Amino acid sequence: MIITVCLLLSSLELSAQQSPLARAPAAAPREPCGPSLACEPRLRRDAGGRGGVYEHLGGAPRRRRLYCATKYHLQIHLNGKIDGSLEKNSIFSILEITAVDVGVVAIKGLFSGKYLAMNKRGRLYASEVYNPECEFVERIHELGYNTYASRSYRTVPNAGGARRRNSAERLWYVSINGKGRPRRGFKTRRTQKSSLFLPRVLDGKDHEMVQLFHTSSKFRESLRKSSSKAEKTRAGQ
Repeated sequence: MIITVCLLLSSLELSAQQSPLARAPAAAPREPCGPSLACEPRLRRDAGGRGGVYEHLGGAPRRRRLYCATKYHLQIHLNGKIDGSLEKNSIFSILEITAVDVGVVAIKGLFSGKYLAMNKRGRLYASEVYNPECEFVERIHELGYNTYASRSYRTVPNAGGARRRNSAERLWYVSINGKGRPRRGFKTRRTQKSSLFLPRVLDGKDHEMVQLFHTSSKFRESLRKSSSKAEKTRAGQ
């Protein structure tokens, strides 16, 4: 009986040694991901809603002109005035667009040094410092046009009335009307021409003015004087 048990145990040991699983080397432990290793593909982040969004975050600002479908370029003046210009190379329409969050940008006038902002009444104004009212949701739409909606303010449906119960909330957009004047945010719609902007890259003349602005104090002083003179002329009319 003892001999039979010993023979059985020896047979089991031999078959285990000849098994392919037993001969296979142990799997190497997986190395932890370092800071520079991309262990998993990065998931696409989206700001949601209709239309596409830019996915870049931070980095150098994009210098662009925002050309409205109403044929005006958005301007931010030294005195804080916001309007549109029909001039192709207006210095106050050169803007710096910087991503501050996924699909959210801040728009700053390069020559004025002021940020585009929208207050709780839907009015566009120029802010000396960056604040939450300077943040706009940037979305790409048909034919390459973009819209810029206030991140802070929008029209919320009134749940009190039966007629308003099913209405959706509406975003407040940056908008320049057919006379070059900004529209109140709560009066705007995404599909209106006045809310559609085409970002235009700078041409050679624009780059020359940017270089002069950064290198010539006389050029900067002449801008301030011309802007002040124009403001006094408008005030006297």
